[in-house]
Amino acid sequence: MTSTIKTAAPGWTRNGWRARPRVQMPDWPDAAALAAVEARLAKYPPLVFAGEARRLKSHLAAAARGEQFLLQGGDCAESFAEFSADTIRDTFRVMLQMAVVLTWGAKVPVVKVGRIAGQFAKPRSAPTEVVGGVTLPSYRGDIIHGFDPTPEARRPDPERMLMAYTQAAATLNLLRAFSTGGYADIHRVHAWTLGFAEQDKAERYRAVSVQIAQALDFMTAAGVSPDTAHTLQSVEFYTSHEALLLEYEEALCRIDSTTGQWVAGSGHMLWIGDRTRQPDGAHVEFCRGVQNPIGLKCGPSLTADDLKRLIDLLNPGNEPGRLTLITRFGAGSVGDHLPRLIRAVREHGADVLWSCDPMHGNTIKSATGYKTRPFDSVLREVREFFAVHAAEGTVPGGVHFEMTGQDVTECTGGLHAVTDEDLSHRYHTACDPRLNASQALELAFLVAEELSAQRHRSALSAAG
Repeated sequence: MTSTIKTAAPGWTRNGWRARPRVQMPDWPDAAALAAVEARLAKYPPLVFAGEARRLKSHLAAAARGEQFLLQGGDCAESFAEFSADTIRDTFRVMLQMAVVLTWGAKVPVVKVGRIAGQFAKPRSAPTEVVGGVTLPSYRGDIIHGFDPTPEARRPDPERMLMAYTQAAATLNLLRAFSTGGYADIHRVHAWTLGFAEQDKAERYRAVSVQIAQALDFMTAAGVSPDTAHTLQSVEFYTSHEALLLEYEEALCRIDSTTGQWVAGSGHMLWIGDRTRQPDGAHVEFCRGVQNPIGLKCGPSLTADDLKRLIDLLNPGNEPGRLTLITRFGAGSVGDHLPRLIRAVREHGADVLWSCDPMHGNTIKSATGYKTRPFDSVLREVREFFAVHAAEGTVPGGVHFEMTGQDVTECTGGLHAVTDEDLSHRYHTACDPRLNASQALELAFLVAEELSAQRHRSALSAAG
């Protein structure tokens, strides 16, 4: 019996994006070499599976209702040179620590989604950059070309898509092992967090850490332990990346045998960037036809009418969990933009998850010449995000951070007060500055305070 193939959107084909305007993508110098790589990738197994994407979608639907909370974080752009098991482990560990703290504050499960195993391409504000007096194509990620500032390194090479696939597959293999093999045991994770809270200057976080430890001790005394409760020693961990390089995305697109719909096999969740969200553009066209959860970055230039149009394109059936709106305005500007977008969504009757990206709107150039992000500005944008949602009566459902498990010095401020002068010590990012492990965990404690305050306000509102 022949099954009928359905698509998520009428008239959609996985290569239909090629007829649309394309931005932030390379001009490949060798069309034959590109076609050969695409053909090879099309034969490779998908990196993720449709059932996993559907499960993530159900979690995101719950987060939109306030029943769960989304934590999305990881590298700005994954590197071939810095790829290692230790790097993956350290980022995964910090994400788990952040999730435990956020769970305590929100009193709901935290959905853990990494910017990992696919975050290889980056949009850039200009097509060229000047390095050492030489004008070169801007670095767009290891999946496209090399980082070295030479014309040869910056030449787009499609073979790099195969290297990216191999690294993503190895990363996912390790993440799945970490998630289910005991490394994610909540007692182990919290022991790491207690170590952080015992540092000098961490007094305000110590009380929360002790309360979490006491709760875990009580559960153990009551007979709930990793031996008796599988959920205490394993986690669900999902991957995400910006769907920027569409040749790679198309090649890994597959038919889901259960639903007959197309699924992007490159990652569980894809997002569309603020620079590539043109309603008639190639990126929106591709993403509207796959059944994965889709994120949409929403910057200051997004109009209410364009947002409504994008909602109709990306989620015409108003499916819960399908669409996450990731706001990125900059500290001090959230009140100028978020309320009008919330009201537009409300008027449109759309079911969306609201998440806050406080990183991209707060990038500055330091006095020492490094691109950086002040910790206080990141925190301020998160607090403004929560305040606007409280005023509008809507759910602040998640946060989205660029961070690493490494001890880098790329963002200023935080518990250890990284200064402009410190940036040169361990500034390792190839693109955007990331929170280091300490800053990321500190931010989780501060966001947990916001979540706890929100929960308190909701309880008072329900009682009164």
